[in-house]
Amino acid sequence: MLTQATQPATTPMTALELAQQLKARFPGLISEPSEFRGEITLKVGDAERMPEICGVARNELGFDYLVDITGVDNYGDDPRFAIVYHLYGYGHLCPLRLKTDVSEEKGEVPTVTGVWRTADWHEREIYDMMGLRFRGHPDLRRILMWEGYPHFPLRKDFPLAGKPTDVPEVAFTQPAPLEGGPFVTVAGGENAMSREPRVRVPEPETGSN
Repeated sequence: MLTQATQPATTPMTALELAQQLKARFPGLISEPSEFRGEITLKVGDAERMPEICGVARNELGFDYLVDITGVDNYGDDPRFAIVYHLYGYGHLCPLRLKTDVSEEKGEVPTVTGVWRTADWHEREIYDMMGLRFRGHPDLRRILMWEGYPHFPLRKDFPLAGKPTDVPEVAFTQPAPLEGGPFVTVAGGENAMSREPRVRVPEPETGSN
């Protein structure tokens, strides 16, 4: 029997090694890992395979925590959109990023709510802000804007100043929230502080004693 002092030490796997294992499971589908500031990213060539790939990452490689899913609008490029999955494993303490492209024409990928339940809200937010749909999502509806709102505020062709929107029979029928609000950053200015939205919020009036 090995004593505590003579037991062989096990070296935990790195994020790069785990990424290489995932790539090996899907030959020709996943890119070589790229590293930036110590973080590893894999590019997935077919968005339709994301649930399968994520399932392996979770069940076999220990990425049990879905930190976030984000949408990226590469306006002017084709494919226009990218969806980025930020993963983490509490057992090995390694992060991993999976990224896949989505064309504007298609605008849809399969949901990964069957892998991580928390994908529910992340996918709803991307749908709400970017207009990308997640096929098979159990409850794909807007999460921040109201139902019937006709725009997608995080697309790059949505103006910072907002768009006037008059939607009948909803509680909010004034211009869209960014329309001329005090939280819109001012262009120019002497420095970054002068452009900060909070600088333009009027100070409350105080009565004299």
